Amino acid sequence: MPGFVISQRLIIALTALLLLFSGAAHAASTVTAIDIAETSLTLRFDAPVATASAFVLTGPQRIAVDLPGARMGRVSASGGLIAATRHGQYDPNTARVVFELTKAAVVGDATFSDDHRALTLTLKPVSESLFARAVRKGRQLFGLDDRPISSRGAQSGGITVPLDPPKPLPVPAVSGARGTKRPLVVIDAGHGGHDPGSQSADGRHKEKDVALGIARAIRDELVSSGRVRVALTRSDDRFLVLGERREIARRLKADLFISVHADSAVNAAARGASIYTLSEVASDRVAAQLAAKENRADILNGVDLGGENNEVSSILLDLAQRETMNISSQFATLLQREMSSTVHFKDEAHRFAGLIVLKAPDVPSVLLETGYISNDGDLALLLSPQYRRNIAIGVRKAVEIHFAKRLTGE
Repeated sequence: MPGFVISQRLIIALTALLLLFSGAAHAASTVTAIDIAETSLTLRFDAPVATASAFVLTGPQRIAVDLPGARMGRVSASGGLIAATRHGQYDPNTARVVFELTKAAVVGDATFSDDHRALTLTLKPVSESLFARAVRKGRQLFGLDDRPISSRGAQSGGITVPLDPPKPLPVPAVSGARGTKRPLVVIDAGHGGHDPGSQSADGRHKEKDVALGIARAIRDELVSSGRVRVALTRSDDRFLVLGERREIARRLKADLFISVHADSAVNAAARGASIYTLSEVASDRVAAQLAAKENRADILNGVDLGGENNEVSSILLDLAQRETMNISSQFATLLQREMSSTVHFKDEAHRFAGLIVLKAPDVPSVLLETGYISNDGDLALLLSPQYRRNIAIGVRKAVEIHFAKRLTGE
């Protein structure tokens, strides 16, 4: 069509969208090995991988490689320009490998084998100023052009590291009302495992434990109502990647997702509950700080699993998330109204932030900050069974009204 030009950025984004939604249930290929040579590295797969991307990070200097449509297990390797190798599942359909560098270097070239079962990255040592420029430049994408793809292997003298088989994403049990037509609410207890979240002033109480106790209370209250089905993303002290939490809700085809947290602040006088819904632009400085703190939970154990501010993220929101965000905002207003008789909220309690855990494009989602663990008064409430039940009752009322309105089309 004359005058109609599809930009490479749009092609990249639409390709990533197809990969995301076509492979949501399970990844198509597994990373089987990594060959490390003096100035290159090759990732090998048991089935073709269509595309890949890479970006560089500082503190320490690293190269991160994302592989849509792939999963991987543990890996530990070094050699040449690579000081150490770490990995993580960016989301259930994307493997991320992070290479810590011995000195500043960037990806000078990236080529897939003819069958796309191997990806070779050529590393180029650079100055500190050029590395900083590469950080600002952002993500490089590979595999979307039409140029011939070299079948070159790793350089001689490298090492091959076999990887453990991938672990499937755990799907929690669903309890509550019988029948699959009942609405499903997924309750997410924030943090867990090696990620304690915020802590009380004396260090005795951790956010992960408080959040789990409140999440269980909400589950029990919803189950007792007999009107909805309920699942917990975690029912014990385990770590879940932020993307896994929302993906659990999507795989279960949840109708509502509620992430439970306890707030904290340097100012010990700060107190009160608040509710966050998704926005690419934070509603205020405090909301932006919260998003940065929560999103960085995926960087624990030396693996950078966050970083969703890429081209695909914005287009996902534009194409699939507008209605979901509106429903989430409506539920947040309803939740505050139903809880406010027994739970104290901060002024302007409904806030907006770019929280990764809320970014399921098709599941209305809210993050409930139940109070300040850093405030002695709020902490006493958070540990109180009655206060937890007050929260649970408020959530149950809001959930019942929410689905009643959805059923009648209001």
